[in-house]
Amino acid sequence: MLMIFKNPRNVLEGYSKLAKAQAKDFSDESKTICTKCKKALSASELVEQNHVCLHCRHHFMISARMRLSYICDKNSFIEIDSDMTSKNILSFPEYDKKLNSAKHDSRESEAVICGKCTINANPVYIFVMNPQFMMGSMGTVVGEKITRTFERATEEGLPVIGFTVSGGARMQEGILSLMQMAKVSGAVKRHSDAGLLYICVLTDPTTGGVTASFAMQADIIIAEPGARVAFAGPRVIEQTTGKKLPEGFQSSEFLLEKGFVDSIIDRNRQKRYIRQILRLHRRTLGENS
Repeated sequence: MLMIFKNPRNVLEGYSKLAKAQAKDFSDESKTICTKCKKALSASELVEQNHVCLHCRHHFMISARMRLSYICDKNSFIEIDSDMTSKNILSFPEYDKKLNSAKHDSRESEAVICGKCTINANPVYIFVMNPQFMMGSMGTVVGEKITRTFERATEEGLPVIGFTVSGGARMQEGILSLMQMAKVSGAVKRHSDAGLLYICVLTDPTTGGVTASFAMQADIIIAEPGARVAFAGPRVIEQTTGKKLPEGFQSSEFLLEKGFVDSIIDRNRQKRYIRQILRLHRRTLGENS
């Protein structure tokens, strides 16, 4: 669990700090340097482009609230279960301190935001994972909130839209965090058995137990360009198998080539793409578009 965070040379090591730094840059008019092409961008340019580089189309890491602002119809989002917060159920050393720090830095109570909204007037349930809260790691509360989202959607006969970004299961909660994989998967299956639609958008990075469960169980799986999608880190795999991995391994482009995702969709096109899928889905049910 979260072995990827223990190796100081692993590419995911600095993601939490990167998310915090980018969030700070976006809050004012200072220039932000694109990590890919190294060109400067103003905060207003980033906001206008949904935090995608104008020059190289690099997708910046963004918070859950930012994603909700561009994917949901204006003023349509209603949050649910916002009062649920993690506890140090295993008395894990320093976990209380980490939770308090994550709440302070992210200004959120947990690593996922769940709720109900409309997308082009289509009602849906939605969950968005937050990289600024312990790198979107999945603990008992994250699993419970996503499970409840699917259960509500099943009861009301509505689709679910999910955005994943995660370092995997939260090691501070041990086996209880791993149990969330099965719990959420069961809720996804019941939602599917009811004939309902689930769309998942994989963002950078989606790893560990999240990848091994609900991130890859959607009816339609799309990914952002350049997103890292994996179970274990590449160095762990190379050390275990003794083989050199191919170039681009675990990128969304590599996964598309191998058939693990259906499409790679630029962030600026995602709402339109999801809207079209929702409209087609409603037509199959004999409803008006």
